[in-house]
Amino acid sequence: MDTATSASIPSDIASRQLSLGTALRFWLKLGFISFGGPAGQIAIMHTELVERRRWISEGRFLHALNYCMLLPGPEAQQLATYIGWLLHRTWGGVAAGVLFVLPSLFLLIALSWIYAAYGNLPVVAGLFYGIKPAVTAIVLHAAHHIGSRALKNHAHWLIAGAAFLAIFAFNAPFPLIVAIAALTGYLGGRWRPELFRTASGHHAAAQEGGVVALIDDDTPTPEHARFRWSRLCILLIVGLALWGGPMAVLTVLFGWHGAYTQMGWFFTKAALLTFGGAYAVLPYIFQGAVEHYAWLTPTQMIDGLALGETTPGPLIMVVAFVGFVAAYFHELLGSASPFIAGALGATLVTWFTFLPSFVFILAGGAVVEATKEDLNFTAPLVAITAAVVGVIINLALFFGYHVLWPTGLTGRFDWVSAIIVVAAAVALFRYKRGVIQVIVGSAVVGLVVSFMA
Repeated sequence: MDTATSASIPSDIASRQLSLGTALRFWLKLGFISFGGPAGQIAIMHTELVERRRWISEGRFLHALNYCMLLPGPEAQQLATYIGWLLHRTWGGVAAGVLFVLPSLFLLIALSWIYAAYGNLPVVAGLFYGIKPAVTAIVLHAAHHIGSRALKNHAHWLIAGAAFLAIFAFNAPFPLIVAIAALTGYLGGRWRPELFRTASGHHAAAQEGGVVALIDDDTPTPEHARFRWSRLCILLIVGLALWGGPMAVLTVLFGWHGAYTQMGWFFTKAALLTFGGAYAVLPYIFQGAVEHYAWLTPTQMIDGLALGETTPGPLIMVVAFVGFVAAYFHELLGSASPFIAGALGATLVTWFTFLPSFVFILAGGAVVEATKEDLNFTAPLVAITAAVVGVIINLALFFGYHVLWPTGLTGRFDWVSAIIVVAAAVALFRYKRGVIQVIVGSAVVGLVVSFMA
């Protein structure tokens, strides 16, 4: 821990300074148990870090969370990176963020290979037959969850409705929707600021059992977390090098229009558009991976989201499935090495998806923190979040179409899938069941139905 931080901690805390090894063991454990999406992952970190271990106070935890919510990218992974950075400087932040993602990457590579190699087996096909309708209900539930927090007044509802019409009726690209929403929020914040003002998430923190946290409310900002132009420039240069180096190698090996190179470029753009969580950027990934590049079929993309929901780590890790399946089935390294091609694709897209998050935390932390109460900065984000609700509803309709009419609107209607969608929705909305429970239950139903058919 930084000297400035240590000096402010009372003697009872100073005697139990946190070692980097202890922190690394926790971050690795978190990577394996971080189920439940961002809400569940943040709840786990709050329980472990604020209540049980007292590594950080309630107020400082919420301060960090508010910061991460302002950024594009997976907020739970960024929160882990942020806290690791406060505790153990740059390498502590890098380690926390990497270990939060690594178990999920390995699991998804393994599951993606099983899916690609054995997906046509009756057992596997039956499981996915039940899971796909459940995913439709899960996406609808996500739209409701985000909408209940984001749509606070008529302006927000209008933005959400306009975004839905733009993507549903006119197939407008997701970046354009985000840009127009941001401009709307900026102008709205100037003309009608009361409609675009966010409530502060900070409040006085109660000490748990009288135990002072290692990073407490009154702990000064560590030296390494204070803004320095020189530090910002160095980290930005390093971040650009870590992005540009792999892109240059991919361009030399495969050409700019090669699939691996285009994956790197596409998922870099996707990483910069993930305001509002993984569900917000999934429509953009669908537009690119399914419709523009044709790396996957719509059915494969739904299957990938189902796998992403059942593994620990950020839901945006579904990109690893996209990279694996695209490289595996398109035999990007030749017919003799489909697994290696898939594993390379999964690793590359994960690298380009998460690299910006590390740069935002390590290089931009002090900058964003200084502007967190600036309406010119927060109002566009409020509008973007509202637009995201409309985009996610369109995504749910997209899923529902391919699940309920698997051969197109002129084909048969799948009543069994419709029943599973309704049952999954009731479980999520009415009985507040977890995503894992819904997916497992739906998978069992799908398996039973497939063997009875």
